[in-house]
Amino acid sequence: MADRRNARLKPIYDLWAGLLAAFSTPRVRALVVLTGFMIGIASVFYSWVEGWGWIDSIYFSVITISTVGYGDFAPQTLFGKLFTIFYVLCGLGVFVATATAIADSIINRAEERGPRE
Repeated sequence: MADRRNARLKPIYDLWAGLLAAFSTPRVRALVVLTGFMIGIASVFYSWVEGWGWIDSIYFSVITISTVGYGDFAPQTLFGKLFTIFYVLCGLGVFVATATAIADSIINRAEERGPRE
């Protein structure tokens, strides 16, 4: 019984070990900080320029940088629209680099631990 439970939990352990390995590297930590900084700056901007609340500003910043773009919010000011163009062009590359670095670390860690049983 314990072996079956351990076998079912192995993917979760592998993911956790991969995340720990990812965040132990300076590159991943720097990319996460940079991504968080960009989301923070954008959130402050949207709150100030567009007059949105903090949750709406953070929400829009995250869904925009990740290219999800639900369409429920959109900048209404000229300055807001211009900033969003710049934010997407710069932020997308940083977001993809961050996600790729984390995924690479998780995959490398899983390969080091060997195949599943």
